[in-house]
Amino acid sequence: MGNLTPQPKEWIMDIAAYIPGKAGTEDGKKLIKLSANENPLGCSPSAANAMKAAAATVDRYPDGGSNALRDAIGAKYDLDPARIICGTGSDDVLQLVANAFTGPGDEIIHVRYGFAVYEIAARRYGGTPVVADDKDYGTDVDAIIAKVTDRTKLIYLANPNNPTGTLSSAGEIKRLHDALPGNVVLVLDGAYAEYLETDEDDGALDLAKMASNVLVTRTFSKIHGLAAERIGWGYASADIIDAMNRIRQPFNVTTAGQHAALEALADDAFVESSRAHNRKWRDWMTREIAALGNHGLRVIPSHTNFLLVLFEGELSAKEANEALMDKGYVVRWLPGQGLANGLRITVGTEQETRGFIDALRAILEDAD
Repeated sequence: MGNLTPQPKEWIMDIAAYIPGKAGTEDGKKLIKLSANENPLGCSPSAANAMKAAAATVDRYPDGGSNALRDAIGAKYDLDPARIICGTGSDDVLQLVANAFTGPGDEIIHVRYGFAVYEIAARRYGGTPVVADDKDYGTDVDAIIAKVTDRTKLIYLANPNNPTGTLSSAGEIKRLHDALPGNVVLVLDGAYAEYLETDEDDGALDLAKMASNVLVTRTFSKIHGLAAERIGWGYASADIIDAMNRIRQPFNVTTAGQHAALEALADDAFVESSRAHNRKWRDWMTREIAALGNHGLRVIPSHTNFLLVLFEGELSAKEANEALMDKGYVVRWLPGQGLANGLRITVGTEQETRGFIDALRAILEDAD
């Protein structure tokens, strides 16, 4: 008896823990961070002021239902606030739906190059992650449909996708949903949806309004620039939201976060300026990488605030990653997600983006 120790559930030890993007080197040297897809313009000034003002109420619990925020989201997107759930980032919402609708023996499908949290959520509750093959780094709807069995309970799909930046059209999303049994929850993760142009809308929210088995998630961490506050939300049928609310932590969004999100949601000018900045410098960076010549670099067309750059020549992504850190830049190398040949690079400020391209050009020239 003396040698016995607590043992976690067996499936917990199969989880590869999520590793956030680095902000510095192992020896503590601070780097220009282009690894976490944060907004280089910060957040709305009114959102920042709201967070400061909330300091006066730190002795009181936040609104456990995020009622004012849900009302504002509903008004903004023409949604029923009663069918909205808020969470500690959209990661929380993604975990809640897996907790509510999956368990041991169930299958959870995600795309080959998908957000790392999907596999964690699948395994966390004893489910089996099932990987659908990609189509040239993009989502292959037919491959997802082919993986559906009577054990499938949930499908995660980011659109636009992270870490590839690819986009599935509204027609493809509808085709996927039409092919699914009614008991399979389709989770459409729209963390980067605000970066899309008007004609690129994938119809996710409209689909969730009508379908009983669709959950759409969004976040305030990306274009709204509130990553530190961890605020996300989801929209689904009343039954799905009811199940998730039964297991949701009662005070899962801080007062400061709720107030900041309310202001961020109202600041259309800041969102548009962030979208315009991203469009300009994402496209510029894409052209500059293409102009670097015959070095075996390939940029996957992006609909987000980052680029996935594939290293298909003599210089490997691992070598480029290390060389970039030596020059003061940290990007995202993702061998754990099957992308050992790629770097995901966030669009930064003008100075950061120009500096990154200069650094990459110098690395490639040194490698010749």
